[in-house]
Amino acid sequence: FSCAEQLQPLLQAWRSDKSLSHLHSDGRDRLNRFMPLLLQELAHYTQADIIFSRLLPLLRAVLRRSAYLVLLIENQQALKQLVLLVDASSWIAEQLALAPVLLDELLDPRHLYRDLAPSREELTDLLRQQMLRIPEDDLEMQLETLRHFKRSHSLRAAACEVTQRLPLMKVSDYLTFMAEVILDYVLHMAWKPLANKHGTPQLEDGTVCNPGFIIVGYGKLGGLELSHGSDLDLVFIHNAGSGETLADTSTGQTPIENSTFFARLGQKIIHILNTRTVNGILYEVDMRLRPSGNSGLLVASLNGFERYEANNAWTWEHQALVRARVVAGCPQLTQQFETVRAHIIGRERTFDALKHDVVDMRNKMRTLDKSSTTHFDLKYGHGGIVDLEFLVQFAVLAWGHAHPALLTWTDNIRILEQLAISGLMPLEQTEQLKEAYRALRSRGHRRVLLGEPTLLEADALLLERAIITAAWNSVLG
Repeated sequence: FSCAEQLQPLLQAWRSDKSLSHLHSDGRDRLNRFMPLLLQELAHYTQADIIFSRLLPLLRAVLRRSAYLVLLIENQQALKQLVLLVDASSWIAEQLALAPVLLDELLDPRHLYRDLAPSREELTDLLRQQMLRIPEDDLEMQLETLRHFKRSHSLRAAACEVTQRLPLMKVSDYLTFMAEVILDYVLHMAWKPLANKHGTPQLEDGTVCNPGFIIVGYGKLGGLELSHGSDLDLVFIHNAGSGETLADTSTGQTPIENSTFFARLGQKIIHILNTRTVNGILYEVDMRLRPSGNSGLLVASLNGFERYEANNAWTWEHQALVRARVVAGCPQLTQQFETVRAHIIGRERTFDALKHDVVDMRNKMRTLDKSSTTHFDLKYGHGGIVDLEFLVQFAVLAWGHAHPALLTWTDNIRILEQLAISGLMPLEQTEQLKEAYRALRSRGHRRVLLGEPTLLEADALLLERAIITAAWNSVLG
């Protein structure tokens, strides 16, 4: 071992760890068989001490369920993959410690690593097959299955990234599609008991909603840029009446107003996503981008959403709408929402007033910048991720009325491509911006997987930051 002096005291401390004192004889025998195999594998790595430190929480977690030790003893391939992945990522080590059942994923590298990210349709089918084995009234088992589904595919996505089997954009697609599939199933889970109890909401003409409800993803989810451990920025919208007439209530024997039905539906969705079990939660949810923020209704009608965006929303809310995309729910309402979104962000604006608003909001966000003489804030620093995002959002709001193709996309890469196609920015510049953005995001992913903050060395990514800063100054300077 090249790090013997660092590893030896860690091993000594592990031998006297309190958790080992309660082991029964079978467990101790399995541990004694496992440790030489682990050390033999660690000998191939220069940072064996760091890997071992990352593995300790997992080892403590499996001591009382030592069948996992047997799994690793009897499957050298699984042990090899374990050490490989933990060497690459402390985040992966943490996920395995939280859910040792994920060790099963290491048994077959053909399932763990992919050269193509699964499509949304493939993930939908995989989740459906798992749920078919569970009784519909067993909500607890459905919740646990959803959590395991998310964790296993999150592990696969991370494994593909750290081994460079999938590029950054495909990893984000994988994580985004997984979130969409989970949200679609959660909507189904939340809808059914409400509809059974109160009937189905209906439109003003008496047509029943099926479901007349959409989940809109903003931010990273809307922009198909989810990272490992990202939370979800969501907005809920329905298209039923307000409850002022009989047709604005649900159809069951205990009807309630549509607005009440959909508010309860939204609450139920958040509860399912946020409920913490022994296996953690599905996703952290942020609803602050809904009309009027935290003081607004949890679920807005489409008409109410359109009125707010047209008459009361700030420029920064229209910037957020650039990245808004329906991720689950009613196909008909999805089309209606897309029409509203295109109408709002495609309005002609006064160029100088828009420029002032965007720059002013960016300056207010400078207070979040943790850059210093020795460090660069990857997200909020000058020439960082937010600068490019604001630049792209400004371009859509400024020129979308004359170039409707800009309104189609919600992700920064394709909007940049469209800016070049539309002749609004030179092709060479947009290509440089795309590469710079990928480099920044890739570094951000890597920091998450290493369990490190997004503060980099002051001289990191200087070329990429210069490209973004130059583009910012040319358009918004």
